[in-house]
Amino acid sequence: MSFALSPARPLRLPPVLAAVAVLAVLALPLAPGGDGESGAGPADAVSALVVLYAALRAVRERRRPLSTTAAVVLGMPVVGLAVAAMGAASPGAGLTGLGRYLQVFVLVPAAVVLLIRDRADFRLLAWSFVGLAVWQGAVGVHQYVTGTGASYQGELIRAVGTFGPQDVMGMATVVSFGLVCALGLALGRAPVRQRVAAGACALGLLLPLAVSFSRGAWIATVLTCAVQLVLAGLRRALKVAAVAVAAGVVLVGGFGIGTAMLQERLSSIGQVTDAPDQSVVDRYTLWAAATGMWRQHPVTGVGLKNFPAYRDGHASLALSSGSDTEGAGAAFRKQPLLSPHDMYLLVLSEQGLLGLLALVGSWLALLVCGLRGLWRVRGGTGLDCALVGCGLLIWQLVDFAYADIGGPSTVLTAVVFGVVAWWALVGAERVG
Repeated sequence: MSFALSPARPLRLPPVLAAVAVLAVLALPLAPGGDGESGAGPADAVSALVVLYAALRAVRERRRPLSTTAAVVLGMPVVGLAVAAMGAASPGAGLTGLGRYLQVFVLVPAAVVLLIRDRADFRLLAWSFVGLAVWQGAVGVHQYVTGTGASYQGELIRAVGTFGPQDVMGMATVVSFGLVCALGLALGRAPVRQRVAAGACALGLLLPLAVSFSRGAWIATVLTCAVQLVLAGLRRALKVAAVAVAAGVVLVGGFGIGTAMLQERLSSIGQVTDAPDQSVVDRYTLWAAATGMWRQHPVTGVGLKNFPAYRDGHASLALSSGSDTEGAGAAFRKQPLLSPHDMYLLVLSEQGLLGLLALVGSWLALLVCGLRGLWRVRGGTGLDCALVGCGLLIWQLVDFAYADIGGPSTVLTAVVFGVVAWWALVGAERVG
């Protein structure tokens, strides 16, 4: 008896692994940046290669890359950006700002949409977010326990992962994204083993999120997880809420996570108007400066990258010279305050109403399409994808009230918008 040997088939890796590569690069330690303004790093270079790869695949396959709806929704911000770029202080600044915005809100999201073929690819990318969050969270918890993190109230205990004190929100953002993805996967209709693993990851990520001392990330995560639970069904929401409360009791009572500093940070959320600390005073002052710029240039704003140049002319004397950063392997330095730390106000001040309506209009269109898709798959196999896609967008929209783009972790926001766009514009129509 003879056996015919069939020729070996070439191993074809899913295209979505190109997007996963961006997340993998963000797991590597980063050297402290220069002035913290641009924050471009290796992950940004990889994201440029991902865009090129997606474009070449679309050309090679000779197919229409995006639907008309997807092209319009993702392309809406371009008009406001182009006008604001012409108002920049110099052509170089205009091109730099335009490139950054296009990267985060147009090009990388469109590339991710093209690289995700089906819901299996979507789930692979969601688990990659969870894996990155677990890694960065583990590094952050080690920093907190050993006193090797970033400086917080004179102690080197703030968990920042591999991002360093210059991007103090980096680890908190990564962990929050991973927690939202894990919760969405746990609430879906996947096999029990996968849902249990996702739920365990979500609970485990609560600890690094707590020791990040990031009030904005806490608020955005709590609100997002509450919305995810409600969308998944009241009965499941009550079960998960009970587990979360039990986990909180264990963390606070059993492991001593309820330190005085953490309790003070929690209580400060409700006291920002009564006795605000200097970071809150700076934020209020920067917000006032941003609205002042908009009042003088209501339609098109002051131009891309021009917030720092106009800041002192609109800010009060209460604004400090910058925030002190040190620890996690970096020496002490004064980091300048170059943005209002509010994405909506940053866009409003630099791009005016034209830019804000275009950008926020794109996000709201994604939210409406995503929620419509979630309603369509309620009770089906795509519920986990819907909860992940909608959850990530809700988290980002809430967090943008306390933060803006900037730093090495910004490229992760670009991938998130790609994940969101795929679900909202493509995924709800797919099967699997």
